[in-house]
Amino acid sequence: MKPPFPLDLRSRKKLLIGVVHLRPLPGSPRWNGSIKAVIARAVADARSYEQGGADAVIVENFGDVPFTKGSVAHETIAALAVAGQAVREAVELPLGFNILRNDAHAGLALCAACGGSFIRVNVHSGAMLTDQGIIESRAFETLRLRTHLCPKVQILADVHVKHAVPLGPIPIEISACDSLERGLADALIISGTGTGVPAELRDVERVRSACANACILLGSGITEGNAKEFLKFADGVIVGSSLKRNVLDNPVDPKRVTKLSRAIRFP
Repeated sequence: MKPPFPLDLRSRKKLLIGVVHLRPLPGSPRWNGSIKAVIARAVADARSYEQGGADAVIVENFGDVPFTKGSVAHETIAALAVAGQAVREAVELPLGFNILRNDAHAGLALCAACGGSFIRVNVHSGAMLTDQGIIESRAFETLRLRTHLCPKVQILADVHVKHAVPLGPIPIEISACDSLERGLADALIISGTGTGVPAELRDVERVRSACANACILLGSGITEGNAKEFLKFADGVIVGSSLKRNVLDNPVDPKRVTKLSRAIRFP
């Protein structure tokens, strides 16, 4: 197995992390019975990101709707490991995992098994009301498990994650500070209300003002057209849907990756 490639969150250049949206996995309602098809698409998308100039890829069980708010099933982790290892062997990029809806422990285990460098955690600090119900932070357990399994793996934590609202009127900058200082996150992610929806620019400004030295990533809705405006206050982007042609289920278009890569680095 290839060794993990580190994700440089302190890079001077703006980061582009491409999302590998996995097709439905075994056990999910839309599973079509072919793990070979899942792997083939995952590898193709990862290679498109690499070809287009992305700095890293993050694998998600995106096709497994509806998601659970707790631990994912054993068969899901098994399939993710197979797909993750195939991606790890296919590209020379840092590899991450986002196990939906919020299974950070599975993400850490997959990093340990597949040579991953980072995980995305939708609710790392606080509590959010989501379409899966109320999801609470498990930072206490996550940080301790990381110490035992893969201490170098970085935690990218969403702040007021998309498809959710905080349980109380907590300002986004306060939640961001809590994720950094009390949750010990390595980077913060700011997104809009849903997949493909950009964040409020004012929210990104507020988080940057409160967390001046943090690595801040934009987690949804970034395109070639709006990247310059948002990246005045952020250090990089996590992108998937805008790099496909018209339909979210389509493959990643390497030409779109190249255009976005150029837009965020040469505005």
